[in-house]
Amino acid sequence: MLPENITAVVTRNDTWTGVAASEPYEAGWAKEAVFFVRALKQPVGMPTKAFVDMSPDGIRWVPEGTEFTLPSSRDGISIARVSHFGNWLRVRAQFDDGAECTVLVTLHLKA
Repeated sequence: MLPENITAVVTRNDTWTGVAASEPYEAGWAKEAVFFVRALKQPVGMPTKAFVDMSPDGIRWVPEGTEFTLPSSRDGISIARVSHFGNWLRVRAQFDDGAECTVLVTLHLKA
């Protein structure tokens, strides 16, 4: 039997500033998840930390524990691998004043 997998675009061409997050995605059926975050334009400011959040309902969020640095150059890609997560997943980042990054975020899930 082939494993079930899916790729979802959860953020497309959004410029993140301040506190920003991808759209939430219901992923409770999956055993593993990989977020790919691509900078579509040259980021402004210092590289920013991003975090994976999980939620039981897609409304209230808690940190999953995975953190990673967003890309520091145009077309750069950062990844975050997670397992043992709740039903909903998203990526969240907090930028310093004046910093920004235009991103494409995809979520790859496998049963």
